[in-house]
Amino acid sequence: MQIAHLTFPDKPLFLAPMEDVTNGPFRLLCKRFGADMVYTEFVSADALIRGVSRTEQKLQVDDRERPVAIQIYGKDPMAMADAARIAEEAKPDLIDINFGCPVRKVAGKGAGAGLLRNVPLMLDITRAVVGAVKTPVTVKTRLGWSESQKIIVDLAESLQDCGIAALTIHGRTREQMYKGDADWTLIGEVKNNPRMHIPIIGNGDVTTGQCAAECFDRYGVDAVMVGRAAIGHPWVFSEMKHYLETGSEMPPLSFAEQIGILKQHIDQTIDWLDERRGILHIRRHLAVSPTFKGIPNFKETRVAMLRAETRQELFEILDRLA
Repeated sequence: MQIAHLTFPDKPLFLAPMEDVTNGPFRLLCKRFGADMVYTEFVSADALIRGVSRTEQKLQVDDRERPVAIQIYGKDPMAMADAARIAEEAKPDLIDINFGCPVRKVAGKGAGAGLLRNVPLMLDITRAVVGAVKTPVTVKTRLGWSESQKIIVDLAESLQDCGIAALTIHGRTREQMYKGDADWTLIGEVKNNPRMHIPIIGNGDVTTGQCAAECFDRYGVDAVMVGRAAIGHPWVFSEMKHYLETGSEMPPLSFAEQIGILKQHIDQTIDWLDERRGILHIRRHLAVSPTFKGIPNFKETRVAMLRAETRQELFEILDRLA
């Protein structure tokens, strides 16, 4: 499978862009465990143009991550074009436009999935970004705004006409947020539309290798994007790759191996940010990591783990578990 100049192996797996999740250390971990492409957290066009330091930090990419995409969002074509030019200076392999974020502070202000209610503006933004940079541009969006407004089949053709190099579709509407089941039937319809010639990447509820295999085999997508299943579980890519290659489940990593990976993630996140912000960031991963499922009488330890304020305190709790 190919996106512009990038060539991927058969049945590639991509790490989805997730705010407060897919920072540099996490992207590197997912890459280590088999992610074929990774995406940054989404980057506000307005904040990037203003030179907000925390936003600029999101542009930092490591050559070991490649191929890597920087994702930007906004609601003004000129601002998005300017932001794309700034992002291009970080030398990403792709620039991705976020037309899918459903949260109120983004979609409610007319950006992200909010643009599903203003398709002409969405297309203006897409054309502006494509025209502003030499780096290939891709788009990530949803099925539509609501159950009665699933517009993705026609929208996909219009986005393709704007010159994008690939399209990622999350199989939910904005109205659904992250609730209910992802509907892959329309993703498959877009992929099987004879007028579509760019790669189609499917996203939504891919949690296991068996899920990924079904998405490839039933819907014919060119790549599968993995989101929430990777939080606190970066080795999920190894598990999925093993299933796709062998048709069987990978032997689980030992508890000690999993703890070791999580400790490495903690170290790298603190080094990336600082101890206070790193600990706050890592709590999101620890809270949902499958490593701790099934441990008897774990509630008090879990509370202590998520309240720990220093690396030493957190490591002492994890070492007692191991």
